[in-house]
Amino acid sequence: MAAANAPILTKEALSLTGLGVNQQFITFTHVTMESEKYICVRETAPSNSVVIIDMSMPSQPLRRPITADSALMNPASRVLALKAQIQGTTQDHLQIFNIEAKQKIKSYQMPEQVLFWKWITPKTLGLVTSTSVYHWSIDGTSEPVKQFERTANLNGNQIINYRCDPSEKWLVLIGIAPGAPERPQLVKGNMQLYSVEQQRSQALEAHAASFATFRVPGNDVDSTLISFATKTIAAGTVTSKLHIIELGAQPGKIPFTKKQADLFFPPDFADDFPVAMQISAKYSLIYVITKLGLLFVYDLDTGTAVYRNRISPDPIFLTADAGAIGGFYAVNRRGQVLLATVNEQTLVPFVSGQLNNLELAVNLAKRGNLPGAENLVIQRFQELFQQLKYKEAAELAAESPQGILRTPDTVAKFQSVPVQPGQTSPLLQYFGTLLTKGKLNVFESLELSRLVVNQNKKNLLENWLAEDKLECSEELGDLVKTVDGDLALKVYIKAKATPKVVAIFAERNEFDKIIAYSQQVGYTPDYLYLLQTLLRTNPAGAGNLALMMAKMEGGCPVDFNTITDLFLQRNMIREATSFLLEVLKPNLPEQGQLQTKVLEINLVTFPNVADAILANGMFSHYDRPRVAQLCEKAGLYTRALQHYTDLPDIKRVIINTHAIEPQSLVEFFGTLSREWALDCMKELLLVNMRQNLQIVVQVAKEYTEQLGLDSCMGLFEEFKSYEGLYFYLGSYLSTSEDPDVHFKYIEAASRTGQIKEVERVTRESNFYDAEKTKNFLMEAKLPDARPLINVCDRFNFVPDLTHYLFTNNLLRYIEGYVQKVNPANAPLVVGQLLDDECPEDFIKNLILSVRSLLPVEPLVAECEKRNRLKLLSQFLEHLVSEGSQDVHVHNALGKIIIDSNNNPEHFLTTNPYYDSLVVGKYCEKRDPTLAVVAYKRGKCDLELVAVTNKNSLFKLQARYVVERMEPELWEKVLTPENQFRRQLIDQVVSTALPESKNPEQVSVTVKAFMTADLPHELIELLEKIVLQNSAFSGNPNLQNLLILTAIKADKSRVMDYINRLDNFDGPAVGEIAVGSELYEEAFTIYKKFNLNVKAVDVLLDNIGSIDRALEFASRVEEDDVWSQVAKAQLKQGLVSDAIESFIKANDATQFLDVIKAAEKANEFEELVKYLLMVRKKVKEPKVDSELIYAYAKTGRLGEIEEFIATPNAANLQNVGDKCFDEALYEAAKILFTHISNWQRLASTLIKLKQFQQAVEAARKANSARTWKEVCFACVDAEEFRLAQLAGLNIIVQVDDLEEVSDYYQNRGHFDQLIALMESGLGLERAHMGIFTELGVLYARYRPEKLMEHLKLFSTRLNIPKLIRVCDEQQHWKELTFLYITYDEYDNAAGVIMAHSPDAWEHMQFKDVIVKVANLEVYYKAVHFYLQEHPDLINDLLHVLAPRVDHSRTVDIFRKAGHLPLVKPYLVEVQSANVSAVNEALNELLVEEEDYDRLRTSIDMYDNFDQVGLAQKLEKHELLEMRRISSYIYKKAQRWRQSVALSKKDKLYKDAMETVSQSGDRQLAEELLVFFVEEDKKECFAACLYQCYDLIRADVVLEHAWFNDMMDCAVPYLIQFVREYSSKVDELVKDKAEANLEKQAKNHEEKQAVAQANLYQQLMPLALPAPPSAGPGFAGPDGGYGGMPAYGMPPQF
Repeated sequence: MAAANAPILTKEALSLTGLGVNQQFITFTHVTMESEKYICVRETAPSNSVVIIDMSMPSQPLRRPITADSALMNPASRVLALKAQIQGTTQDHLQIFNIEAKQKIKSYQMPEQVLFWKWITPKTLGLVTSTSVYHWSIDGTSEPVKQFERTANLNGNQIINYRCDPSEKWLVLIGIAPGAPERPQLVKGNMQLYSVEQQRSQALEAHAASFATFRVPGNDVDSTLISFATKTIAAGTVTSKLHIIELGAQPGKIPFTKKQADLFFPPDFADDFPVAMQISAKYSLIYVITKLGLLFVYDLDTGTAVYRNRISPDPIFLTADAGAIGGFYAVNRRGQVLLATVNEQTLVPFVSGQLNNLELAVNLAKRGNLPGAENLVIQRFQELFQQLKYKEAAELAAESPQGILRTPDTVAKFQSVPVQPGQTSPLLQYFGTLLTKGKLNVFESLELSRLVVNQNKKNLLENWLAEDKLECSEELGDLVKTVDGDLALKVYIKAKATPKVVAIFAERNEFDKIIAYSQQVGYTPDYLYLLQTLLRTNPAGAGNLALMMAKMEGGCPVDFNTITDLFLQRNMIREATSFLLEVLKPNLPEQGQLQTKVLEINLVTFPNVADAILANGMFSHYDRPRVAQLCEKAGLYTRALQHYTDLPDIKRVIINTHAIEPQSLVEFFGTLSREWALDCMKELLLVNMRQNLQIVVQVAKEYTEQLGLDSCMGLFEEFKSYEGLYFYLGSYLSTSEDPDVHFKYIEAASRTGQIKEVERVTRESNFYDAEKTKNFLMEAKLPDARPLINVCDRFNFVPDLTHYLFTNNLLRYIEGYVQKVNPANAPLVVGQLLDDECPEDFIKNLILSVRSLLPVEPLVAECEKRNRLKLLSQFLEHLVSEGSQDVHVHNALGKIIIDSNNNPEHFLTTNPYYDSLVVGKYCEKRDPTLAVVAYKRGKCDLELVAVTNKNSLFKLQARYVVERMEPELWEKVLTPENQFRRQLIDQVVSTALPESKNPEQVSVTVKAFMTADLPHELIELLEKIVLQNSAFSGNPNLQNLLILTAIKADKSRVMDYINRLDNFDGPAVGEIAVGSELYEEAFTIYKKFNLNVKAVDVLLDNIGSIDRALEFASRVEEDDVWSQVAKAQLKQGLVSDAIESFIKANDATQFLDVIKAAEKANEFEELVKYLLMVRKKVKEPKVDSELIYAYAKTGRLGEIEEFIATPNAANLQNVGDKCFDEALYEAAKILFTHISNWQRLASTLIKLKQFQQAVEAARKANSARTWKEVCFACVDAEEFRLAQLAGLNIIVQVDDLEEVSDYYQNRGHFDQLIALMESGLGLERAHMGIFTELGVLYARYRPEKLMEHLKLFSTRLNIPKLIRVCDEQQHWKELTFLYITYDEYDNAAGVIMAHSPDAWEHMQFKDVIVKVANLEVYYKAVHFYLQEHPDLINDLLHVLAPRVDHSRTVDIFRKAGHLPLVKPYLVEVQSANVSAVNEALNELLVEEEDYDRLRTSIDMYDNFDQVGLAQKLEKHELLEMRRISSYIYKKAQRWRQSVALSKKDKLYKDAMETVSQSGDRQLAEELLVFFVEEDKKECFAACLYQCYDLIRADVVLEHAWFNDMMDCAVPYLIQFVREYSSKVDELVKDKAEANLEKQAKNHEEKQAVAQANLYQQLMPLALPAPPSAGPGFAGPDGGYGGMPAYGMPPQF
């Protein structure tokens, strides 16, 4: 069957390789296609990336650098899901990204590896692990939810698909596994079907499955079906089946009958198996796709086989549903994305003809609305009708494909059937069936509605319209309108019968809906007529209509002035105002006149409305002076102030404060300048200060910043208004920091008697001038002294206050201030009273009245300063008796006791409350010993040291310092800057420390000496303590300290101390001695304490005597000592001696260093002995490895074999590598063979020139690197057979292919390389690179084989690379073939034309040239053919005709002088009516004198220089050519030239026709005169007939009468008289009708004028004079341009 007639069409939608996807990544694991929208390819070379191909624009793939194990595009949106395994674990990291928003939606770390995943819905991912299946929603933050566990039949299977049904109640998982043992090549398929509701699984054998929904005839809901394909083997018999079953049968519904059909596989496809299944919801067809490219098509309803064909020669591994077109996409291994669709024109004929299944053909046609079954359906319909099966006939008509039976004939047929009594009308059955199936068409809707209206069943119509069952039309609306206007309106709206909709809205006065609807549908009603009509019938509605008109998009259809005048003519002031307020909201400059108008109208009639309008501030372009005058007259003084701009006007209005709201007046002042505002304020104060003071104060408060504080204060001071100043500054005081403001407020408050306010401000304000305020208050002598007390208390004028109160005998205020206001200032009060010689009794009573509230310290200071301290004795004793522990109380009391010498030592030692520092300082000049007692009690270290130094009390100081045990104090007294340090040390050594029995005191003292770096003094101190019999002689710490101090300060004493002392820390002291380079002393210490290892370390490391160390080791005979000696010998390079010492020490710990040293010294024989000893003690891989290496170095290969045959821990790999690196190849061979390291063994065998064995080793290694090494070695050794064996394993890797090729070519082995590549073509893993590289080699070294290779393997070549090579090697024919194959048609055409001897073939060039993209190539091709193949030029132009610019092409041939050569081309393209083509062809026709074709050309194609051609032809020798010239002049409307030429050639008929067409009366009469002059009577009569409409009757009569041609003119005159008499009759009739209409309009005008017009009465008062008459204005009647007065419409 021809492909065009096949029921299923397959085409290549795109090629993945053509989009740059490498062939090796076109596999099931790298390519995903979740829907018909996107393909996603994962690439891993040359870098990790993901390629996303949008099927709507496949030529623009999106490539992103992403590393992932799998990538899935969402089936509906640009959302990408990525899966990657976490390194070192079996967990997968899942991520979902929104590509458009460039953000991550969510991610999750799966605890187990995901083996397969798939988008089962646009919102859900299905995840399949080794044990379970999960669903993961992309919404929210949810984690994957487990759905079910995998059944056992899927264990070990490769999962290839996972799907769910549309309701997500059924899930199916599909996997494949190796075939049965008797036929392993037949892959086994397994399926798990899971019910979500029942939570049960069923295991089945199936290779592919899919869900579908299908409505069983008779049911009102869809059934869920599953179809699956199986191919099984049992007892050696292969069975292939397709099953269709229903899932979850619905109770009470007709069940779907289970279907089963055979899948027939041809013998060549015996091992083929289904890999995918797609079900078309559009056509209810099942598509089963096999791996080898077979397509089976089955009917979902019946399971009938419809079609089978092979759609791909390459294996198919992926499919996706193409639901929009009812087909599917398939991807094969070649990278082709195939689209299979139903051939709608041939499917039904194929089923009915080829399959002879008429029933299936009809069902397919009905389900898919397919053509091809028309005759069958019509025939069946007629049969049913004849059988009186009207219901079945109705159903068939309702479901007829493409509605072929839903016609008026069918309705008429049912109408013709008589209704049987008691039965439903067949026509109603028909309509009922149609309503059940869907929507009625226009005719059916009209007929059914007519039946319903006749039966008065309006509710049925309403229901059907609500359910959208009827197709609305204007005729249906007219029918429905007879019973229901609202329902008719709905019908009209749906039918888009706009005039009818507007008519109904107008009838119902719903004008707002008219505007909305008209805007919606783009209809323009007559709004002026609607408004005038509404003003007469519904004035309120007219206002709403006007407002809605004003809001219409695109502007109001009627001028605002016109609308306003219409309202005002009917005295509708409020409506006009409302309208203008709404339309003037934009506040545009051009609306100034209307703004003024609306304000004038309302200021005269409704001032309150005008005030509200002005208050809103919505206008800014009206006549402000005019409005200001009207506002003043209307009593709206506030508005008048806002609009006046002259100061005198403002002053005149502003004094009317009784009629102006104060707040408005205040706000008005904010609009004035500073000077004007101050003038107005003065004016108000001058007119009536008492009445206006509060307003002025308020203005000053509000606008202080603008007016200036000083100006405002000056204004009040000018009028001496302290009350105004008080109120003004009172509001400003809280925000001002100006001292002058605060002072003036205090002054104003004082003068107005506001004493409480004065008291408050003086108490709270922080900004007044305290000195100035104090002086003012003292001068003012207010009756209440509290303001003065506040000032003096806050600003420390207490002495002045006290003096003022005392001198003015205000003693009660003194007592009140001290007791209640500020007791803390009582000392200052007491001091001033003492200075003012106040009686002591008053002062004492004052002090006692305060008691504990009184601060003692400043009081004592004040009294002590005046030498009156004893005045406080009673007060202090009273406080102590009350239990006061205040330090100041006890300090003062102590000072009094010390001055009175009343047993001060007792007080100083027993009183716990006084301040030692204060009292000690007080005692220093009186008695230093008392100061020492006080300082000691208070631990005043510095003060005590200072006073003892000053008075030479060093013994007391030494005892205090030792007892104090304070490091900081010791540091202070032992510092070199202390000039008394020596005296203190002497006292410490001689007196203080010997007296001490406290170890802690000794320790702190010693540490202090150490810290102060006094080693000699410390030695002196320690000898006295340690060497002389004291309580601390045996103290280990002190012994250690003594030795260490000697090491630091006097090394000569160290050995003596070591010998005399026994309790020191030997190891620690020894370490310090070593650090201080006292090696002999350290050796003595270690021997004394039997630390032999450390002792020998000193001999070896510090003294450097190996001989003494050997002697010492021999004497002590300790393994550790021998080990240390061995290490030293090893360091000195005495390897043999060191190994002997290590053996004596039996020490295996240093084997690494010994191995290193032995290898360096090449002492492998001794090393073997040592390692054998070490191996007995430790089991280390290093030891065994080095032992093998030592055997290898000493040539003991047999011992190596014996050793590795026994259990060992050697790292044979490393040893082998080491032997290989040092060319110990035999040993390396033994080791690599033993550990089966075939890679390294191959390398070793290459070194040994054993190539055959190397190839075998490489085969076992199966590593690309090893194969390359072996191959290259064999090539170098010219072992080409072995090299080819190795090379075949390399070239299957794309990345290594080029390296192998370069290696061969660099050494000149071209034939061998070609043989290698030719052998590689047959490999199963042969890839594009092999085919491409072989093509490159052919191009370079065997060009005769190149073309054959290109044709055979064109789809498996890297064409861009071969293009470059062929271009370099100048293989033009092959290069052309490659460009064509790669769709580079521009380049192909260029190569053909540039190298035509080798590359040009006419048929091929024609195929290429029509596909080029660059238009310039077309013209190059034209030049090319013109030069080289002119005989084929028309054939080329034939294919280029739709693509080239014909003008440019003609120009090419015109310049070349070969226009006749391309005449066929010109004829062919003349239909385009191009000027250049027409002129060229006309030129050729003129040369050929072919006037018939020339005239035809001129008639059909008028785009040419007509005048030029006419001028050229008018002098032609042929009459027909001159006639054509005349004809052209006529077409160009050059009538006179055409007529002249016709008259010249006596072609009078042509002349008359030309004149008739011209419509030129003068030209017609001139022709008539010409005929008269030439006495052509027949022509005269003919001209009158031809030019009847142009020639005037008087001219005809004149010439006919004068020239005796009246007989020829009579027919003309008869016709003329008849025509004019008819016109006169019509005029008389029209005049009569006009008079009647004029009378009616005059009557209406009189009625309109009779109505009073209030607006006309207002015009002289509120409106400006009408503009003078000018352009656009009327004259005396006073109306606007083209309109009568007040905007009324003109009356006709």
